[in-house]
Amino acid sequence: MQVIDLKRLKTHRARTFHLPPAKRLSSPAQALSFVNQRGFIYFWTIKGIDLPSMWTAVAGDRPVADAHDDPGHITWGWKDDALDKRKWYYAKILRGKATMISLDAAPYFYALSENYGSPEEDYLLAYEEGRLTQAAKQIYETLLYGGALNTLDLRRAAKLTNAKESEFNKALEQLQMDFKILPIGVADAGAWHYSHIYEITARYYPDLSEKARGIGETEARVKLLGLYFESVGAAQARDAVKLFGWGADLTVRALTRLIENGKLVEALHPSQKGEWFVLPKLSK
Repeated sequence: MQVIDLKRLKTHRARTFHLPPAKRLSSPAQALSFVNQRGFIYFWTIKGIDLPSMWTAVAGDRPVADAHDDPGHITWGWKDDALDKRKWYYAKILRGKATMISLDAAPYFYALSENYGSPEEDYLLAYEEGRLTQAAKQIYETLLYGGALNTLDLRRAAKLTNAKESEFNKALEQLQMDFKILPIGVADAGAWHYSHIYEITARYYPDLSEKARGIGETEARVKLLGLYFESVGAAQARDAVKLFGWGADLTVRALTRLIENGKLVEALHPSQKGEWFVLPKLSK
C-alpha cells in the first residue's frame, strides 16, 4: 500500500488553493482564471470541507472577516458584477453553499440534476414525487411564467409573504441545488438595498441542457470527482460523499473508475487512520 507524501500534498494544495508562495488573486480576470482552472470552488470557506475558495485565494488562509471593510471582501464585488455576465455558473449548489462553477464543468453538474429538458414539466414531476416543496413549486412557477424577479418581489408574487423566512430561503436553496433557478443580478431593494435577482436556469443558460444531454451519470460523477481530487490532492471517500451528497455506493463506484483509469491510487495517511485516495504523483 502506498503512502501519501505530505510534503508534496502541501505543495500541491498551496498551488490549487492559491496560497503562498503563489500571489493572491487581485483582479476579476484572475478570479475567472482560478474558477476555470479548478472547475468548481466555494465562494467562502466552508467549515469541515476541504475545497478551494475565492475568499482564501484572495484573503489568505484565515476565517472570513466580519468587518465589511476587510480587503478580502473585494470578492463580493467581483461576484456581484459577474452575475449578469455568464462568466461562470454561480448559485448555492454544493451542500447548499455558494459555489462557483466553470462553464465547462457546469454541464456535468446539470447531468446529475433532476432536469430532463422540459422546464415546464420537470418541476411538476419532482413536486408530484415529493422532491419539491410547495414553497419551491410556487417560487419556480412565479419565475417560469413571470420572468426574473428580485427576492422581495419574488416572495410577494409567489404568495409567500406570510411564510416563515426559513421556509422561503430553504425553497430558494432547494431550487438552486437542483439547477432550476440561479441569481443573475443584484437589485437595490429592501432594508439593506441589496437583493438578488433570480431567474430560471433553463432560460438563462438555454444551451446547458443540450450540453448535458450526452453525459451519463457515471461519466458526470467521474469527471467531477476527478476535478475534486485535482484540487485537494488526497481525500477519503467520506469527504467526497459529504461534499457531493451522492451516497457511499455511487461515490465508491466513481472512485473505482478513477483508480482503473490511473487517475487515483489507494494510500495510507502517515498520521490519520482510514483508507485514502490520492493523486499518483502525491504518493510514495
